[in-house]
Amino acid sequence: MSQDPADTAPIPPAQHIEPADALVTTHHELQVGRTPLRYTATTGTVVLRRDDLHDGVWKGRRATAEVAITSYVVDDADPGSRPVTFAFNGGPGSASLWLHMGLLGPRRVQMGDAGALLPPPYDIVDNAETLLAVSDLVFIDPISTGYSRTTDGEKPQQFHGFTGDIESVAEVIRQWVTRENRWLSPKFIAGESYGTTRAVAVVDLLQDKFGMYFNGIMLISSVLDFGTLDFEIHRNDRAFALYLPFYAATAHYHGKHPGLTLQEVLAQAESYATRDYPWALARGNRLTAGERATAVATIARLTGLSEEYVDRANLRVEHWRYFGELLREKGRTVGRIDSRFVGPAASGIAELMDADVSMDALTGPYAAAFQHYVRTELGYPGDGPFRVISEAVNPWSYKEFEGKPVYVVDRLERAMRQNPHLRVHLAYGYYDGATPYFAAQDVVAHLQLPEQLLANIEHSYYEAGHMTYVHEPSREQQGADLADFVERAIGRHTV
Repeated sequence: MSQDPADTAPIPPAQHIEPADALVTTHHELQVGRTPLRYTATTGTVVLRRDDLHDGVWKGRRATAEVAITSYVVDDADPGSRPVTFAFNGGPGSASLWLHMGLLGPRRVQMGDAGALLPPPYDIVDNAETLLAVSDLVFIDPISTGYSRTTDGEKPQQFHGFTGDIESVAEVIRQWVTRENRWLSPKFIAGESYGTTRAVAVVDLLQDKFGMYFNGIMLISSVLDFGTLDFEIHRNDRAFALYLPFYAATAHYHGKHPGLTLQEVLAQAESYATRDYPWALARGNRLTAGERATAVATIARLTGLSEEYVDRANLRVEHWRYFGELLREKGRTVGRIDSRFVGPAASGIAELMDADVSMDALTGPYAAAFQHYVRTELGYPGDGPFRVISEAVNPWSYKEFEGKPVYVVDRLERAMRQNPHLRVHLAYGYYDGATPYFAAQDVVAHLQLPEQLLANIEHSYYEAGHMTYVHEPSREQQGADLADFVERAIGRHTV
């Protein structure tokens, strides 16, 4: 039998398809107070490109990634006076669905709260406290999170680190501002958790490299100096003292301080963490028996732990151990992201909790709500996997900080000196065990800035956790606080 010539013909090379933006636009209306807010939502992916040079020869701009964004722009507004806020969460490795569906966006998830969680399926409702009332919004999923991916032939690892991450997010912002003709709009960045680290570095980069000056940064559950959270630095006691007020707040919430208000407990813990506790830790074995006994008793009282445990811990209570120890006698653990949440311990003798019960409570509602919302209401056609917290970004590279903690305080100082109109809003949750409020406060207290620039910094506190908006009264108050911050930063005031 003769062979068909088609069977021996060479296979043609696959045709290269140049990536292109894939965006879907829909129109919506939201009632904010007595005012209908009409806006345009755009969601999908935009192509990120970089200059391609070979041996000094210009080869054009090569596509490197397709980044998922969702923008909300109020209709018929003057882009010259209308602010725009760019928002993202942290991780590293987190998509931006938390701020999107919890606090800032025009629609939000209903999931209940600590002790009163709603069962699946969950509901999505209008967010009357959305920041869209005073600012357009752009949510960005960093590469390898959400629906963001590298293009064919590109290595994701180039974006999985401090510098690659801030450069890619900054380029998305620069590109959006340029294409939408928003260079003269007031501009803000809102970041949460590691997103605050990213936010400061992105503002510094965009101001310094492109002259794109910002009006304000919103730092929610901030971490600008990782040394404040690091229990593993050899014989460094800073984190033990800075976590103490968080432990005290958690102990109060779970009934360990009867007869005292939260603020009374915090005042005692802050006072001890500022002076006597660091002194006791610094003394080491030079403490007298009486001094050590006093320290043990005080730490145990404030944290809600037993004196025996504090003594065995050598006065140093580490946070992962605390989450499992506080309610051990009840067979329960408390959450890290939000210590108001409790759940059954996997083992009554485990040194550490096996999982963060607060993240267990939050992940399902937010993941379901966002993926339903983005398809059914915003019209996103893709059906690929959505990475809520992406393990693909690991190991995350901090090569720029080899041998020292990750630190962006100097970048914030530089950005504020360069742009003296830059305002900073910090939001803290008392029950945040990931980036505790007192550690973040300590960073601000050590900023090397003149008084007139320090006056540009403001603080808001909430009886909530890392995701401050899970607690309904805190969510409502924070929505008002952020709107007021934006209005004041551009010279207007909310009524």
